[in-house]
Amino acid sequence: MKPEDRRQTIMDVLMEAGTASVEDLSIRFGVSKMTVHRDLDDLEQAGLLRKVHGGASIQSSPQFESDFRYREKIATAEKRRIAEHAATLIEPGQSIIIDDSSTAGAIAACLKDIRPLTVITNNLGVIAELSGAPGINLIALGGQYSKKFNGFFGIVTEEALRSLRADVAFLSSSAIEGVTAFHQDQEVVQTKRQMMKSATRKYLLVDHGKFGRSALHFLTGLDVFDAVLTGSEVSQDHAATLGEAGIKLITVSDQKIAEKA
Repeated sequence: MKPEDRRQTIMDVLMEAGTASVEDLSIRFGVSKMTVHRDLDDLEQAGLLRKVHGGASIQSSPQFESDFRYREKIATAEKRRIAEHAATLIEPGQSIIIDDSSTAGAIAACLKDIRPLTVITNNLGVIAELSGAPGINLIALGGQYSKKFNGFFGIVTEEALRSLRADVAFLSSSAIEGVTAFHQDQEVVQTKRQMMKSATRKYLLVDHGKFGRSALHFLTGLDVFDAVLTGSEVSQDHAATLGEAGIKLITVSDQKIAEKA
């Protein structure tokens, strides 16, 4: 196994188990403990894990948290509520864009009563769920597949988006600082920006844990969105910041929907 493949598999193991010992990894891959230590050193320097005595554990970081396997396990109930409300903003016959995010991707499960629809997406999970679904005209965006984001990106993806126009786009981002959205991956930023250009209406779907955080790359100001949808768990301070900037915020709970602008 090539070193880069082995290190990716180490991350797969840690993604599932949370921790792993040097001895177990050495046996699993049939390599020396010194080789495992070198792999862990490289992964730690990349900010992907934390070495501990005798092994390694997942280090919370933007690089790790961006992995779709992590994202799909976080705030699942809140994301489902947000997606269910987002689906009420769609009308039969419309064309919609869904990005690679787990939050926007949850909308796919809510579309059966809104058909017919055209769904444009680079999200492999959405493609798999809607493939062959009655009443859904599915346009799967090609491009370079990213295992980390479980979606397609790059020049091919962006060129496809430039040739398309949609009624609504549903996007997410990894961090909201003040009234600005950020993301840690440059290529993902480029695709999301093109999605925004290709849609008439745009909604940002983010769980409350994304507020008060930053990431490497500027994505966009929140004022470009028709509304920001989040869970009712969002703090009053963060909600007030958006309200003072004139940004429409929709907070979704099990009981009711609150809108602030």
